[in-house]
Formats: sequence, structure tokens, C-alpha cells
Amino acid sequence: MSENKTPHGLIVETFRRHYTVALDTGDRLDCVLKGRNTTLACGDEVEVERIRGGGAITSLKPRQNLFYRSDAVRQKLIAANATQILGVVAPDIALDEMLLNRWIVAAEAAHCRFVLIANKRDLSGFSSLRDRLKPYEALGYPVVETCAKNDVAALWPWLEHRQSVLIGQSGMGKSTLINTLFPGVRSETAAVSKALGSGKHTTTSATLYPLPTPRSGWIIDIPGMKVFGLAHLTPDELTAAFKDIAPLVTHCRFRDCRHDKEPDCAVQKALNEGRIHPKRLELLQTLIRESSV
Repeated sequence: MSENKTPHGLIVETFRRHYTVALDTGDRLDCVLKGRNTTLACGDEVEVERIRGGGAITSLKPRQNLFYRSDAVRQKLIAANATQILGVVAPDIALDEMLLNRWIVAAEAAHCRFVLIANKRDLSGFSSLRDRLKPYEALGYPVVETCAKNDVAALWPWLEHRQSVLIGQSGMGKSTLINTLFPGVRSETAAVSKALGSGKHTTTSATLYPLPTPRSGWIIDIPGMKVFGLAHLTPDELTAAFKDIAPLVTHCRFRDCRHDKEPDCAVQKALNEGRIHPKRLELLQTLIRESSV
């Protein structure tokens, strides 16, 4: 069988080293990756060629950015060419604020807008969740309230003309949001385990959904996650991702200040004056220690 080149396409689904590519022609092609030196993610633009049984990805086009997590051993790519990260939270799941703040740092480092989706507005504990999110609004991160089952109207203006990544702990309602936003998509959902207070993983691979015509843009839904390492970021990159802390560091006495016990630390002064939340500084110090391992 001869191998005919096709127009370039967009990776819309990933599973290990297998990919679904939406071609410029409107077709979709199941592809493998030629070579082992490249790792791909949903949102990547690629060149492909047809081979027996499907397609092969032959090259990767330059990325605008890459949203991913890492630890000291490996990296896990999440999405390429995103312009915003949508963090989903809900009142019936224990909110891990350290995890939430890691998403925010990763979004800032990738130069993406971060938006909080406060889901399950119909539940009784929603007012308490709203209060917990006020400090993030004060930092400039929008909070959009939704009820994924039947009311996502407030979310649409935030999606148009954007390339979004939907991230959240399991059970926050991401799959239900996708079902409501894209009625033709049958995304598996699962009830939250009341006994464990956590959700069942229902998304097993990253999937990209183009917004319905005439809207432009797309959303990538990724599996729920309990950890989000940022070992790939340097101390300076980490500090720059904290919009409440970054402007202060130039006023510290020492250029390499870790904002812990050093004298004349402008960050510690702001903390003592209540201008920085203790958990934010605690996270920055934790991330800097992790990056130094």
C-alpha cells in the first residue's frame, strides 16, 4: 500500500502512544508516533501520513506552550497550545487547596488564564464553597458558578475563542459538564462515593472537544488527579507564577532569598502584615524545595 501524505491535523485524543488526529480534511485518523524521541499531547498540531491500518505522525509543529506536571523522575504532558485552564471544584468533595494552587501556578507558568468553575450550585454546601473561593477572586482569578447537570449558561462566554483545559479532582463533575456542553458526546459519569468523600475516576484518557459551530475554540477533558508536581520549574519561575508574591521579591535584601528566615525579607514582612495568605507562601517554599531535589 502506498503512503499518501495528508494535511496536518490536531491531536484530539491520547492513550499511551496512540493518538486520534482530526485532519484538516474533516476526517479523523487513528495514529501511532514514528520514533521514540517525542512525546505528544492533546492540542498538538502534527503532520501525518497514511499507513496500512491507520496513520503515522511524522512531525510536530511548534507549540505556543505546554501545560504539564512533573516530579523528580518523569514528566506527564497534559495539553499543548492551551490559552486557559479551568479548575473545577464542588462542595461535596473535600477541596485540596494545595492541589488547586498547584494548578494555578502551572497555568501562570504556561501563560494561561486560570478560571475557577464552582460546580454543583444546587447543593446545600455551596455557600461555604463560595466563601472559600473569595481569596482566589481577590487575587484576580474569576469564579464561574454552574450546575453541570442543567445550567452551564454562565460558562459559555468564558469558553468562546479559547483553547481550554478542564482540570479537577475526581468527582467534581467534569464529565457531567462535558455531557451538558456537548449533548452528542456520551461521556461516562459516576456518582460520588459518600463513604470515601471522593469521586470515581470516569475519564481515563485526555480528549479534546471542539466547541460547536459557530463558536470557535476547544476544551480538553483530562482524568481527575490527586497529585500535580512542578519539578520542571526553577525557583525563579515558581516565584514569578505567584502574582501576589512576585512583585515583592525585588525588595528583599538578598537576591536568592527563599523567603523563609532571611533578614529583611519583603515577603515575610507582607505575610506578617496579612497581605499574603500563609498557605500561598507555604506552597511556594514547598515547590522551591522540590525543585532543588
